[in-house]
Amino acid sequence: MTTSDIAPTTIRPFRVAVPDSEIDDLKERLARTRWPDPETVPDWSQGVRLENARSLVEHWLHAYDWRRLESQVNAFPQFRTEIDGTDIHVVHVRSPCPHAMPLVLTHGWPGSFVDFLPMIGPLTDPVAHGGRAEDAFDVVVPSLPGFGFSGKPTGTGWDVARIADAWTELMSRLGYDRWVAHGGDWGAVVTTALGAKRPDGLLGIHLSTPYVVPEPLPVELTSDERRAVDGLALYGGPLGGSNHLQGTRPQTVGYALADSPAGQAAWIYEKYQSKTDNDGLAEQALPVDVMLDEISLAWFTNSAASSARIYWENRSATMSGPRLTLPVAVTVFPRDVPRMPRTWIDDTYADLIHVGQAEAGGHFAALEQPDVLVAELRTGLRSLRG
Repeated sequence: MTTSDIAPTTIRPFRVAVPDSEIDDLKERLARTRWPDPETVPDWSQGVRLENARSLVEHWLHAYDWRRLESQVNAFPQFRTEIDGTDIHVVHVRSPCPHAMPLVLTHGWPGSFVDFLPMIGPLTDPVAHGGRAEDAFDVVVPSLPGFGFSGKPTGTGWDVARIADAWTELMSRLGYDRWVAHGGDWGAVVTTALGAKRPDGLLGIHLSTPYVVPEPLPVELTSDERRAVDGLALYGGPLGGSNHLQGTRPQTVGYALADSPAGQAAWIYEKYQSKTDNDGLAEQALPVDVMLDEISLAWFTNSAASSARIYWENRSATMSGPRLTLPVAVTVFPRDVPRMPRTWIDDTYADLIHVGQAEAGGHFAALEQPDVLVAELRTGLRSLRG
């Protein structure tokens, strides 16, 4: 059978297999890195500090093992299927428990499907991880178009509404007629779009990044609301550089990141530094190898430009999401940016079935606090079973 004989709707098995030549090329590039002059400030206010960038790249060159991640990923069933003209990569793990609830998990940027790998076992087989069989999920983890091993769109129009439609089709192809969804960061924007569309079969959603900012803002703000407004302001200032560049010139930054692995590393590392629950260094929140897993995936798939386009495609998006009427569960992580107040959450979701307050964690909940997020998904979505 030739490629042309395969129907576009076919779900095709997939395995990760990066050639040795590409790993060798990466190491050669890392060894030839031309470094900039050091920053002129004693902090991170100009971006990634030279000494930290050097340390990260040295670890990537001499200690990091891509084959470890490759083996970990290939231990799970993976597939690709064409939806709306673009191949979608998906990890799909069925639970051994009867009556498991199907759950689609959507990542954001600079994340990937790898964000959720540590959660798959506890979600699909809770009994083996100290939980109850009745809390089991079938887990579906797609890669956003342009990210990881999904295809790279060759035309415009892949906004979050279109991705939500693709996820609806994906769940149907996998045989599910009743399911739930979770997301954080851009994954939460996609999941919110699903909630607004309410496709047949979607029972409810869980968000670790609720998009609930009211428009216009209240004249008088509580202390929690003021903190959220101050957090929002960071995106127009110190934290807004990558968002603005990717929302306006994703192709331009793509040339630099596609050619320099050290540049790709610094581009992603800075996000983990600025938006995780740490006391000064990202490594306090995430192991170096975890960060390099995400950085390496972006490098080997050459997806810097294609993943950045999610900002360009949705450049009019704001933190003010639509008012939703389907069941919504939310978990607030204390070091999220911004950290949304309960008042805005209550006002945005008419059928709010759960609000959890995590004790630790920042914007990248699945990477930082996978056990907490697993527990919150079990608790928050439990009322939708049956």
